[in-house]
Amino acid sequence: MAGQGFRDELTQLLQARYPLLAVETHEEQRVLREIRAVAEDAHRLRTPRRVYVWSSTTGLAPAGGPPINETRSAAAALERVYGWGEPAVFVFADLHPSLVAEGGHRPDPDVVRRLRELAAAFKTRPVPLSLILVSPSLPVPTELEHDATVIDFPLPDQRQIGELLDSMVAAHRQNVRVTIDREDRDAIVAAARGLTLPEAENAFARALVEGGGLDPSDLELILAEKRQAVRRSGMLDIVPAETGFDAVGGLDRLKRWLTKRTGTWTPAAAAYNLAAPKGLLLTGVPGCGKSLSAVCVANMWRLPLLRLDLGRVFGGLVGSSEKNIRTVIRTAEGIAPCVLWVDEIEKGLAGAGGGGGDGGTARRVFGTFLSWMQEKSAPVFVMATANQVGSLPPEFLRKGRFDEIFFVDLPSAPERIAIWRIHLRKRVTDPFVGSELRLDDALFAELADVSAGYSGAEIEQAVLSGLVDAFAEKRPLRRDDLVRAVRSTVPLSVTQADEILAIRNWAETRAVAATDTSDDVAAPKPVVAPPPPAAPSGRTIDV
Repeated sequence: MAGQGFRDELTQLLQARYPLLAVETHEEQRVLREIRAVAEDAHRLRTPRRVYVWSSTTGLAPAGGPPINETRSAAAALERVYGWGEPAVFVFADLHPSLVAEGGHRPDPDVVRRLRELAAAFKTRPVPLSLILVSPSLPVPTELEHDATVIDFPLPDQRQIGELLDSMVAAHRQNVRVTIDREDRDAIVAAARGLTLPEAENAFARALVEGGGLDPSDLELILAEKRQAVRRSGMLDIVPAETGFDAVGGLDRLKRWLTKRTGTWTPAAAAYNLAAPKGLLLTGVPGCGKSLSAVCVANMWRLPLLRLDLGRVFGGLVGSSEKNIRTVIRTAEGIAPCVLWVDEIEKGLAGAGGGGGDGGTARRVFGTFLSWMQEKSAPVFVMATANQVGSLPPEFLRKGRFDEIFFVDLPSAPERIAIWRIHLRKRVTDPFVGSELRLDDALFAELADVSAGYSGAEIEQAVLSGLVDAFAEKRPLRRDDLVRAVRSTVPLSVTQADEILAIRNWAETRAVAATDTSDDVAAPKPVVAPPPPAAPSGRTIDV
């Protein structure tokens, strides 16, 4: 369990008499309960320790007791702690403004100096003493980097959220109507994963008040609260996964790979000793369905879809980018199982190879993300897309980061038929619009032949362009509208022929072809230009 993991780590650090610890969290009360559960437990520590808490409004006080006189200032409280002679754990909750330069504030050099002296002195005292910094932002200045040990404090797990919901339902059962069964209860608890306990409590309270009770329809309210909480982080968005793979033409090998791995994060899969899949990297020609596939994965697996914009991670303040990527990781693991979508990842990792003039920030963020991808045990499936995969650092592509790398090429003839069928049947629905257009196999085959060398996005735009012409002339859509729209467009297979060739050459031995066939990817007939190279088959795997 997440809470138990924190307790075990804190127990080891206190037993080893680590003098200075730091915990990044907004949940002061929950982390204080966890610290007390360890420090005051004689079964965990050979020498139990009393917990003292300092805040800027009350000063230093024993947990649950009255404050000690003349300790409201940070300097006075640290001075009192420096002369302490009994086993104790000191929790400082509001010290971060004195430690880091934020919002125009400058660090207090006296406070930083005293913390360094405390870290050295605690190691030599005959009684065990430790000081824990608790803050919503990691309060570790450069001077303390080698003295302070950072402890991850995970978001509440499913058990803790379930206990909160059960206690609230029990407390209000006499006043509200509760019409949920065990399955509904578990769904509501799962929906609240990724929230802090106060956020979950607010969501449950609102659900109990709205409509005078708790019923299965309140699940959407909990999800809305989670979307707000994730959005407040500033780096992630929860994207509705409303599109399924029936809206994607082709990519059959990729679809089979994903279908086989449905449910591999469940307890049933664990019984087979299966680990949850790490993720996929999709590379290939722009406009051929890479980003859409990320949405479809979440829809197929019925998991939340988190979209990460790496550009948001790089903040302006020193150290904020590293903090942001840790927040992203912690949030994703709190919501897990989920799909984490990183679109055009090569742009976000620009500068990770060094020489970016950012003081090494990009390398540190990249290293943190890379280590997490290699070592993560939480079921977070990373779905990354890249158009220029050659610009990614080599270590990012090493086995163990992703389960597989798929290459998405220009659609083959059967895939183009499927794409035309999807878009025309989606848009040609009104009798007036489609009265002169028979959506049969002959039409789809003809259009697929005319659009050889076109991407799926370009085919979709041809449909839209044909509809615009028909609408402007107040008449039904005709076959000629679609053919003319195709022939008036110069596709990427011509304008970026060299770039596509480079991508194909890279993928020949490094990636798996996302489609089963790659026949006749030729240049469109009306364009006078050399045809792009034939698509490679890609290496194959047994899926």
